[in-house]
This record gives sequence, structure tokens and C-alpha cells, in this order.
Amino acid sequence: MPSQITGKVVAISPDGSLVTDISVDRLRGVPRDERVTVTCDEHETRGIYEPDHSEVPSTYLALSGTSGSLELTIVGENAARMLAIRVGESVVVAW
Repeated sequence: MPSQITGKVVAISPDGSLVTDISVDRLRGVPRDERVTVTCDEHETRGIYEPDHSEVPSTYLALSGTSGSLELTIVGENAARMLAIRVGESVVVAW
């Protein structure tokens, strides 16, 4: 049976990453590979990465952020500006 965690964007980091209210602790036991989908607005990514990932520039990622929360980012870009997402937008982690 599919499971999910819902939250929302609560802040925009100085580099434009979208910081959510989904704590890293709530993600324990959630798969980190392509079985998990993270959706915010109409934008979707698969997997949850660590901050030291090696993904290429312009890749849309969900990160187990150094803030202690799930963060959505675009490598080397300002995700908030590029995706036109604001504080308050809903986020769904599903697997």
C-alpha cells in the first residue's frame, strides 16, 4: 500500500532552495531511490539525495537538507525563481 508524507514550503534559502516543514526525522524509513516521488506544485522528482550528491547542474532534486528538513533544489540554480514556487506551496513525498 502506498504511503505518503505531506508538508509545505516554509522558507526559501539564500541560494533559492525550497525548505519544507518535513523534518529529516520524518523521512526515516522512506526509500531514498526512485521508488519515492517528491511533488511540489506541478514539479516532480524521484529519490531523496544527501547534500554531498554528485548530480549535474540544472538537475531538480529533493535533498535531506543540512537545515534538518527536506529541501527542493535545482543544482547550481535558484529553484524558487526557476519553478515560480513560493512559501506555502504543498509538498508530497510518496512511495
